[in-house]
Amino acid sequence: MRTETTHAAAATFAANRAQGAVRFDVRLQDGVTRRGILHESGSLRVRFPSPEAEGLSGVFVNTAGGIAGGDRFDIAITAGEGARLTLTTAAAEKVYRAPGPVAELNIALKAEAGAHLSWLPQETILFDRARISRRIDLDLAESASLLLCEIVVFGRSAMGERMLHGEFVDRWRLRRGGKLVFAETIRLDGEIGEKLARPAIANGGVAIGTALVVPGDEAVVERLREAADTLSGEVGISAWNGFAMARFCAQDAARLRADMMAVLGRASGVALPRLWLS
Repeated sequence: MRTETTHAAAATFAANRAQGAVRFDVRLQDGVTRRGILHESGSLRVRFPSPEAEGLSGVFVNTAGGIAGGDRFDIAITAGEGARLTLTTAAAEKVYRAPGPVAELNIALKAEAGAHLSWLPQETILFDRARISRRIDLDLAESASLLLCEIVVFGRSAMGERMLHGEFVDRWRLRRGGKLVFAETIRLDGEIGEKLARPAIANGGVAIGTALVVPGDEAVVERLREAADTLSGEVGISAWNGFAMARFCAQDAARLRADMMAVLGRASGVALPRLWLS
């Protein structure tokens, strides 16, 4: 009887998991970036606000209200030759406690020759005992450009909350001209709060972030470092393999967000999404 009850509970749990997928492409037509065919399913949506001065902007909305254990979301975006696309989220994404399977988030971004793609979501906030596996695959043509940022917050410290236990796996793969130029996997699990307190990991930081600029060289690094006097957290900036990267760590999520905005403002001529400024 207990086995049947367990199976029934597992089936109910699986049936109530959120799933969502968005897939679309944009292309340049008569000098204007236009959206191609859009595929949406489940609780994930993308909306396109008023056109910017250049290119097209998209805003992702998760109607499930957050991510929990067993949820899965898939995003696949292609910026066609010469197109310009900026993507963000309507709000910070919250990942809640997961007593069962991990949540999955799979992001595939492709930029063809001469295209520019900006992936600038707002923060991902992990609650205590959250479990999530995220995969980001980037495929860029040699002449394409990319501006990308990701911020992860371990607990809402402003609310007196901390992430003590859980699992966070973050896998990034960047290909340029078909060649793998960057590969990284971060895994934090178990006693995450204790690990973040270690000097060699986060030295007590509760928020981390990454900004990626392609193409990027020492000139880009020097331009980003010009913002050093305005930064309040720990930031490291370097360039290799034709791209530049800034790493962030801070004791406060709001400070890290401010640092990220300062760096992104110098990274390229792309304006930050309006939702970042509200």
